[in-house]
Amino acid sequence: MNIQHVSGKNKGKIMVYTLSTCIWCKKTKHLFDKMGVEYDYIDVDLLDDAEKEKIVHEQEKWNPLCSYPTVVINDKKCIVGFKEKEIKEALSG
Repeated sequence: MNIQHVSGKNKGKIMVYTLSTCIWCKKTKHLFDKMGVEYDYIDVDLLDDAEKEKIVHEQEKWNPLCSYPTVVINDKKCIVGFKEKEIKEALSG
């Protein structure tokens, strides 16, 4: 599995499900980079079929439509789409 880790300030466990070609996914990762926040991400479209099936099943627990980006914070909060204000608020605590 090709989960990428980006180092930064620990604001909890952040997992971002993305597509490598999605502009909103790129903006979301850029926002985390700009904030200096540690996070993990996976480009779902670059996985082989078996890995993709497993990850999509995991993602569906948070976002049944499997739209991108899907941000999961501390296995408690899910933010779907590029929502800068909501992401900043969720990480300000």
